[in-house]
Formats: sequence, structure tokens, C-alpha cells
Amino acid sequence: MELPVLNEKPAASGGCSASSCGSTDDQLDHLTDEIREKVQNHPCYSEDAHHYFARMHVAVAPACNIQCHYCNRKYDCANESRPGVVSELLTPDQAVKKTKAVAANIPQMTVLGIAGPGDPLANPERTFETFRRLSEEAPDIKLCVSTNGLALPDAVEELSKHNIDHVTITINCVDPEIGAKIYPWIFWENRRIKGKKAAKILIEQQQKGLEMLVAKGILVKVNSVMIPGVNDKHLAEVSRIVKSKGAFLHNVMPLIAEAEHGTFYGVMGQRGPNAQELQDLQDECSGDMNMMRHCRQCRADAVGLLGEDRGDEFTLDKIEDMEIDYQAAMEKRKVIHEAIAEEMNSKRAAKTEAAQKFAAEEKLQTRPVLMAVATSGQGLINMHFGHAKEFLIYEASPEGVRFISHRKTDQYCGGDSTCGEAETALQRTIRSLEGCEAVLCSKVGYEPWDMLEQAGIMPNGEHAMEPIEEAVIAVYKEMAAAGKLEPVDEAQRASA
Repeated sequence: MELPVLNEKPAASGGCSASSCGSTDDQLDHLTDEIREKVQNHPCYSEDAHHYFARMHVAVAPACNIQCHYCNRKYDCANESRPGVVSELLTPDQAVKKTKAVAANIPQMTVLGIAGPGDPLANPERTFETFRRLSEEAPDIKLCVSTNGLALPDAVEELSKHNIDHVTITINCVDPEIGAKIYPWIFWENRRIKGKKAAKILIEQQQKGLEMLVAKGILVKVNSVMIPGVNDKHLAEVSRIVKSKGAFLHNVMPLIAEAEHGTFYGVMGQRGPNAQELQDLQDECSGDMNMMRHCRQCRADAVGLLGEDRGDEFTLDKIEDMEIDYQAAMEKRKVIHEAIAEEMNSKRAAKTEAAQKFAAEEKLQTRPVLMAVATSGQGLINMHFGHAKEFLIYEASPEGVRFISHRKTDQYCGGDSTCGEAETALQRTIRSLEGCEAVLCSKVGYEPWDMLEQAGIMPNGEHAMEPIEEAVIAVYKEMAAAGKLEPVDEAQRASA
């Protein structure tokens, strides 16, 4: 069966999506059949799955019971993608209708999450009414919730009654001294509490809730915001502790602290981590547990594949006139999901075979290399350099290929030769690829080709429509054969 196109918008329109996976989905390899069944089509819990499946968030939870120095929910921009941002606040009725509309029109959508714009468990009536309705009316959709954890222990029993197999808890610390620098206050037992006392209460509730969820057999992902100079040296300990208590996946995210967002950290000039700092911390934490590296820090009303937002197609005024036969939609979705699963299994087997073949070859005596990839999905190199709004970063080494991260950038050209401030946007794009030695895309123009070469980045359009991992390995071997990858020590790397 031919699979439908996941992203039906033209790439040049800004509807491009990106996905990623390593040479194998290591997150799934060691799991029981029961857990694998829960995550294999969940785009946030499996790198392979987010290559194919979409998610959506419904904004039914406006209130929050804590304040974070990195959060400001007052700002909204349709072009802004960060947690806490929404364009429309929904009632449970509206949320259910919108979910059905999205699922019927984007049949690859498998997951419905409530993640804000406040905290879902600080809005229990609205949150659980939405979950109750969807578990009855759309039983084929996975239900998820993301929470700061303060009200979690009291909600675990109710969560377990519904079709909710996945919960995300944002845990930024396990030390109240550090917590007091992140959270100015919490609202607890009808009063506002500040300082270390507030942080201590929050941490205790988060850990208690984590343990209760695991005891119920609910998969837990832990999100942590990396804040340089505040908790960056502490998050490896967080990772060790949450793993010991049964968390399945750890997602270390970079602080978003641009001043224009109006957050305390932004106004005070707190910087976010650079790409290398984030990668180093993720690598350090990965010694304790599985790491999620494909997070896009989505809006609280995001729709579509990770890395894209199709929410403007499903605003309240547009879904009002939609006629939805959800029973028929479920039958269509089932067929498509089965076809996707078959393709995923086939590609996973092929990647495993390729990885084993590469491992059996004589080891290259060469250093690792970072490569940027422009893709619109399906695990292929299938996007023009000028149309990319983000690049996937892979590391090739004698040990194989692994996905590292994604880097957002400006789409410097919409396919028109008169691109306005194309040069400025192009310079920003190239700066975003710092540390990469090659960029793989379907096509690249003369101007960016020259500027990439000047920046020490080798443009490569020779592997269009090829699987990403195979192309990355091929380019790595070509670089090694050309003598470009002699091992260098850190002093040489720093002076290069």
C-alpha cells in the first residue's frame, strides 16, 4: 500500500517538517513487547515514530499553579513556537471537536496531549472532561498530559482511569537551593509559597507523582530545561534519580530566553546553552537513561508532525463547518497506521542490517564529524537547502551514525529569486550550522554553495532522495578517503 504524504503543504510555503532517527531506534531495542506497543507510534517517545506520526495539543488549561522564570504565557504570535503559547483557548467541547477534525484530516495523528498553556492538573475539571470525552469518542487516539507535577499525586488515580499511557513531568532540579533560582513561587493549599520552601514542596510532589505513575504502569518522560549557570551541572543527577525511580525517557531542552518573550530570564539577560553545551549535557545524561533529542519545544496548541505546525488549518471557525464521520475516519486511520508500521519495520530492519555491515568493516581511524541534513520527512534527504527551516544534525564516526539534535533557522528563500533580505537570512542560516563540516540536501544554489564553502562547510547535493543514515555514512567514507578526517586533539580542534 502506498503511504499518504504526511505533509501535504509545499515545502516552499513553510509547511516543511523534519524528522529523525538514528541508525537504529535504540529506545525500542531493549523494551518489553508491552512497552514497545505503547511507544512505537508515539512521536515524542520514539525517534522512529516521529518520523511518520503526528501529534496535537489542545489548549484547555489556562491556569498554572507555579511560576517559572523561563515562562510567560501572556505573549502569543502565530509564528512563535515555544511552550505556553496559544492562539485559541478551547472548552472541552471545542477540544473534542477539534481533535476529531484533525484526526480525520491528518490520519497519521496518533497522540492528543494537553500541555497548557498553564498546567493541565491545575485545571482538573477542564482537563479530565476532555480526556473522558475523547477516551469514549476517539478510543484510537493516545492521550497524554504534560505537567509541572505539583498537583500530580492527587491526579494519578484519575489519570489511570482513562486511555492515558504517557505522562510528561517537567523536573528541572532535585535540590531546593537550585529550585529557588528557577521558581519564584508555587500556589499550594490555597496560598502562595516562595523560595526554598516552595521548591522543596514542588520537588517532593514531582518525585511522589513519578513513583505513583510508574507503579500504575504509566510511562513517564521527564523534561528538563537546561539553564546555564543555574542547573546545567545538576541535571546529570536529576537524570540518575528519575531513572532510578522508573522514568522511561529524559528530554533535556535548551532554555528559550530571548528578551522579546518577556520572561524573567529573558529580561535579566540569562543566556541559553549553545549547541555544543546542550549536546555535551545530553551525552552525559545518556549514560543514565534514554535521551530524547528530537524535541521541538512545541506550542500548547501545536498540530502536525514535530517540527511543523498546521494549527491554522483547524481554527475554531474552520472546524465549525466540518462534517466528520469519525467511525469511518477510524477505519481509514487503522489501515494507514498498519501500512506505516509495516514500512517502519522494514526500514528499521534495513537500518539495522546497514549498521551491522558498517560495524563489520575495518574500523576507520578517523575522528567524528557533524553533518547537517535538510529533510521534509520520511527519513530521506529530500529538501532544497534554501527551503529548510531547520536542519537535523547527525554525527558520523567509526562507530556509525547517531542523531544529535535539530537546529532551527530562517527559511532564507521561498523559491523566488527575489528573496528580499536573502543574504542576511543566509548568513544566519550558515551561522546556525557552526560545528558542522557538511550539509546534505536535495539541491543547493550557487550563492549558498560558495558561502558554505567559505565557512568550512562542504555542501552536498549528490544524495537526494536517499535514506539519511546511508548518505551520512557514504559522505563520511568519502571524506575519509579524501584524507580530510585525520584524528586531531582538542588543542588542534580549538585552534582550527
